[in-house]
Amino acid sequence: MTRLTTEKLSAGYGEHLIVKDLNLALPDGRITALVGANGSGKSTILKTIGRLLRPRTGEVYLDGKVIARMSAKEIARQLAILPQNPTSPEGLTVRELVSYGRFPHQSGFHAETREDRRMVEWALAATGMTAFADRPVGQMSGGQRQRAWIAMALAQGTDILLLDEPTTYLDMAHQLEVLNLLERLNRDTGRTIVMVVHDLNQAARFAHYVVAIQHGSATYQGSPREVIHADMLREVFGVLADVVADPRTGAPLCIPYGLVEASEVRDVVV
Repeated sequence: MTRLTTEKLSAGYGEHLIVKDLNLALPDGRITALVGANGSGKSTILKTIGRLLRPRTGEVYLDGKVIARMSAKEIARQLAILPQNPTSPEGLTVRELVSYGRFPHQSGFHAETREDRRMVEWALAATGMTAFADRPVGQMSGGQRQRAWIAMALAQGTDILLLDEPTTYLDMAHQLEVLNLLERLNRDTGRTIVMVVHDLNQAARFAHYVVAIQHGSATYQGSPREVIHADMLREVFGVLADVVADPRTGAPLCIPYGLVEASEVRDVVV
């Protein structure tokens, strides 16, 4: 069963329509990477799936229900979304930030429950942030901050995580730190993870399913081996590249060597 799907989904900002008639069925218990050129609609799709953005037409379905008709708390108990570059109030500690993830499970002014505390401590441990729990978020490194925000999302206790460019502005080591964490969470807990990714080699290495977005439509979708190939790179990114097997993992490895000439471009976003 696929829990999260879209049907003829269109979305945008103001008069600008970015996503058009999108049909997706995101596999359960797997990591899905949304890839595409800048401005192709990846983040818009993620925001619309997470109900941060209202569709113009079409629907997003969660467990067969139209997500637009569900209450915010009902959604937040099943789906957590982490947008790009989240910010926290100055002086907030890591533990306080993570505890915000329990709000969907609380009512009124009720105090934190034993289950709330258990989930917060589990999320801190799962992300390797227990030792930093009482430190201000603002004093963390980029990778540590991102792990703290992922811990907050985990504390929600949802089965689905949506992450918009979780490795943006991180150096190579911190990117691997975050991606290894997501891979481990998927493997150990079976969580469905959908993330926007810029680096195709990271998508090939860490995702089970890849959706290549072009002009707001899913041009290619399938396993990394089915999606990441020279024709896709040429069409979707306007890039000439060799694609070889990674000697360590066997996943597709992109080696770009040039750009498609302007005269050859056919509906390519560059």
